[in-house]
Amino acid sequence: MTNPRAVVVHRRTQYDDVIARHGTRGQAEFYLAMRQQDLSDVEQRHAQTQTALAAVGSAILSEWSRAVVERAELSRFGFRPEDVIVVVGQDGLVANLAKYIRDQAVIGIDPLPGSNAGVLVPHTAAAAPSLLAAVAAGSAQIVRRTMVRAETDDGQSLTALNEIYVGQPTHQSARYRLDVGGQTERQSSSGVIVGTGTGSTGWCLSLQRAQAPQLALPKPVDRTVSWFVREAWPFPSTGATLTSGILHDDVLRMRIESDSLVAFGDGIEDDRLTLGFGQRLTIRVADRTLNTVA
Repeated sequence: MTNPRAVVVHRRTQYDDVIARHGTRGQAEFYLAMRQQDLSDVEQRHAQTQTALAAVGSAILSEWSRAVVERAELSRFGFRPEDVIVVVGQDGLVANLAKYIRDQAVIGIDPLPGSNAGVLVPHTAAAAPSLLAAVAAGSAQIVRRTMVRAETDDGQSLTALNEIYVGQPTHQSARYRLDVGGQTERQSSSGVIVGTGTGSTGWCLSLQRAQAPQLALPKPVDRTVSWFVREAWPFPSTGATLTSGILHDDVLRMRIESDSLVAFGDGIEDDRLTLGFGQRLTIRVADRTLNTVA
């Protein structure tokens, strides 16, 4: 039997970015001081993150192999089925990771407790030894988080953990024909958002409060997703009656009527689908989950 591989996922800290921009610590400190800003807070957060990374590294069992991956390298890294993934960073880093893995267990470590929401990184670095041991023993409590998937009529696809956005990459109106729940409506809006229960703590929660407070949002493990149309414009040729709802076993379909729209997941606009006039897009509950360790 192959021993697991621990893959530690992290991202560059703000301190790393500041030093890379200015060359030296002294130059960075001078630059910030000229703008009445202090480098010490940035430096302290960096030190806390490095301490957490070191603690996680020490917790990895000696018989396991290991790898370290920075966020920018995720799309190029070869994840294995036996990997146990430890994310050290913000909640968003887990969402960035989700599309690149399948059934691997993910342990979320918050290096700055109190600074992050902690929904996807609920653990401290001190808990890493017991969490890794539990995963190895098969006794870890796993949360199987629903994901959402978009597919085009020419075979392109996109999967996301929190939500998928479809609309203009600019502030122009998006035009399309929406088909959901047996109803069809031509719309002009600032975009469509389809989100999971995990995403219900973010963008979808804001939309629900503003547009449909009576709509019960799904939980992270519910095999349903919510959908919202932002700022649908009622006009002689467009409607604004289909603006929110829940998808269970059904799907949401869009026929694009703008020259070009985009679809992207979890706020990562660089990794997107480009949709042309007449193209069709289908959005539904994904057939896979993100498995986080509770």
